[in-house]
Amino acid sequence: MKIITLMENTALTPGLACEHGLSLYIELETREGLRRILFDMGQSAAFLDNARALGVDLSLVDTAILSHGHYDHGGGLAAFLEVNDHAPVYMQETAFGGHYSGGWERYIGLDSALKKHAASGRIRLTGEETALGEGLTLVSCNALERPFPSSVKGMLLERGGALGQDLFLHEQYLVIEEGGRRTVISGCSHKGVLNIMRWLKPDVLIGGFHFMKLDPDGEDRLLLEDAAARLAAYGATYYTCHCTGLPAYDFLRGIMGGQLAYLAAGAEIVI
Repeated sequence: MKIITLMENTALTPGLACEHGLSLYIELETREGLRRILFDMGQSAAFLDNARALGVDLSLVDTAILSHGHYDHGGGLAAFLEVNDHAPVYMQETAFGGHYSGGWERYIGLDSALKKHAASGRIRLTGEETALGEGLTLVSCNALERPFPSSVKGMLLERGGALGQDLFLHEQYLVIEEGGRRTVISGCSHKGVLNIMRWLKPDVLIGGFHFMKLDPDGEDRLLLEDAAARLAAYGATYYTCHCTGLPAYDFLRGIMGGQLAYLAAGAEIVI
């Protein structure tokens, strides 16, 4: 399996665009043939330029996945639909909810104009579990207990004209079973990266940990130390990015060592 980071907050070279967002391109061989998957689309069409620069033809993608209903993961969806006329886009059935950060002043959800593609069937709404073919499953884990708190602060969901804490029922994870190994891809791990590891127990976890608002030099140090120790204890390999935040990443790396690596735009890994 090959994974190329098409968009992230940082870039490996000056020739690649970067923005607060995430987009991953995945290729894997199955008995059905080569699968080409787009996981998230950044916050703008800039991931398309990076894809071209990296030799990735997005018109060949057969499956697209939106991890959750935030602009920095689905803002480029309309642009993708223009360059690819056939790949179904899978998003959780609650992804079109009213998502805000801090208050009504900052809407961070999806463009409501995209709903027409759900009506036409191009966007396919998922529930708790959706099979995508050999070894590929989307899961939401919404019915599972969350023993570990998440580090999400100020992310809100509109309910009945009022804003309340977003429980991230619209977040889903891609589980890939290949060669006796389980890889899980998560956009931002809003439900808690420790909960995701407890639920899914992957050999490899790829995605943001949403630690960007935690201060490793302040009161959050003990929380990060505990998270690093618990993650390391699984013996898994982690590739993180985006909402983990570089200070938190550097701190975690100091404890987890080679179990943890960073995926900037342009990074390519083979699993």
